[in-house]
Amino acid sequence: MKLPSPIFWQKSSASERENALARPALADSASVKKAVSLILSEVRSEGDVAICRLTEKFDQVRLTHLKLEQNQITEIASTTPANVKTAIDLAYDNIHRFHAAQFPKDIKIETQPGVLCEQKHSALEKVGLYIPGGTAPLPSTVLMLGVSAQVAGCDRKILCTPPSSEGRIAAEILYAAQKCGITEVFMCGGAQAIAGMAYGTQSIPKVDKIFGPGNSFVTEAKQQVSQQAFGAAIDMPAGPSEVLVLADKHANQAFVAADLLSQAEHGSDSQAILVCDDGEWTLSVQAEINKQLAMLNRKSIAEKAMNNSRFIVTDDIEQAIDVTNLYAAEHLIIQTKDAEHIGNKVKNAGSIFVGPYSPESAGDYASGTNHVLPTYGFARNYSSLGLLDFMRRYTVQTISQQGLVNISSAIVNLAMAEGLDAHANAVSIRLKQDANNV
Repeated sequence: MKLPSPIFWQKSSASERENALARPALADSASVKKAVSLILSEVRSEGDVAICRLTEKFDQVRLTHLKLEQNQITEIASTTPANVKTAIDLAYDNIHRFHAAQFPKDIKIETQPGVLCEQKHSALEKVGLYIPGGTAPLPSTVLMLGVSAQVAGCDRKILCTPPSSEGRIAAEILYAAQKCGITEVFMCGGAQAIAGMAYGTQSIPKVDKIFGPGNSFVTEAKQQVSQQAFGAAIDMPAGPSEVLVLADKHANQAFVAADLLSQAEHGSDSQAILVCDDGEWTLSVQAEINKQLAMLNRKSIAEKAMNNSRFIVTDDIEQAIDVTNLYAAEHLIIQTKDAEHIGNKVKNAGSIFVGPYSPESAGDYASGTNHVLPTYGFARNYSSLGLLDFMRRYTVQTISQQGLVNISSAIVNLAMAEGLDAHANAVSIRLKQDANNV
């Protein structure tokens, strides 16, 4: 295929640079927003009926029920091929180990004599786990979400994923769900699944927080329900997948091409970007992309995604780092002569893969880190998914009589300075009562 021509950053105008770093899915954001709003309204009003109707419309399958019974989950999961079970088992162990290490410690400190302050943590009670379906089942996402919820100790884990055209859920998804202790599985996807978890339906429980990546409709649905008082909290804006490879002429062209294509095959709305300080070397990567593209099973999908690709040539590696930070990639792969040093200069990325033997697919599946990451440039202000996202922290204070005396003047004076005399009185009345009892 004819790939987009290299963009020479130094010679580009401000508008050309902005276009070079634009996400493709944002172009149709107005129509997506309107369509999602209608879907959310239908599901909130009609519940399961609307979800079944929308599932037939978008997934071409007519369902009589949404929930899989436990015996169905067990039966289907048992048909998972042995080699896939082994792979899931290994990935589960690594992900579990990494996330268990993130378990927070409670804090208990006496800030003043008689003033005891604590910070405690507890797991969210009900969490919604969205597993994209589309063109391929994603048991890896079940592990990323399910293990985190399991380690955190969430009481109920509600999993929604789109059914196949035969009305089935892939065996490997259900096997991974079993590993994570997930017993509530629903056959629905897209914005309608997000609505079901956010509002609750006749069969889908209303959850406290929704997790998981998805296409632009899923991303928009998550953001809309998170802004509604009757909706649900969300993990982050996690939409169509994207990768940026920061490379120099010392990198292996075949490795770089493979990394770009590994993201392109996710979906036609994915984006792959190469930033390099060598124009000739960039052209050799494009030749390698076409060579590898011809051999892919998902060639047609990857080709469409590569139409959204960008090949940016900078004057030097420092400028390449600047461009990388501007884009704020979901996945950042660094293949340069001094990759670890350059990695320390990167400020904005969801997850960073350092060196020639750290492909992004390792993080997608089995290294142990979480592959649910902020997209659309939200890596500037959102973090990769972690254990604490499935927990809430809260504070506790226990103040003795003398402890209140010790800090009373500060409380009263600050309250009066702010014109909040009721606040001041809540302290003064206690001190007066104690004085009267002496």
